[in-house]
Amino acid sequence: MEDWRAAQEILVMDGRIKVPYAWSAGEVGTRYLEAIRDERKFLGTRCPECGTVYHVPRKHCPDCFAECSEWVELGSSGELVTFTVARRHHPQLSPLEAPFGYGIIKLDGAGTGFLHLLHEFESVSLASGMRVEAVFAEEPAGAITDVKYFRPLKEVV
Repeated sequence: MEDWRAAQEILVMDGRIKVPYAWSAGEVGTRYLEAIRDERKFLGTRCPECGTVYHVPRKHCPDCFAECSEWVELGSSGELVTFTVARRHHPQLSPLEAPFGYGIIKLDGAGTGFLHLLHEFESVSLASGMRVEAVFAEEPAGAITDVKYFRPLKEVV
């Protein structure tokens, strides 16, 4: 008996399923987002056991499982740990015109990095270890997008 699947043409259907959702940021996330929205500053939490300062803040240390109840104010600039650059605009990937990038940024005072958008680097070559600074939205809404992107820090000479 012949296997009908061996001779069958394989067709592919492209499609996307959009599932909108919303959830509470919780007490830690809410305090973090309010600080960005209202004061244009970043907060982290420090683990009392291992001393790691988490950004984005965490309620409990993932390594020690201790409660991270100490809040730490972080800088709005830091180190670009690693990155990738997109040379084509795609509105579902970023609101920014190309070129834009995604980078892991370790803010001053933090022990961990976080992923965010990069922009305004057309005249500069991005490099791991370079200094970057946050550019905040003009009309904050209480979301991580209140930080529009990070750009290379203009060093004062």
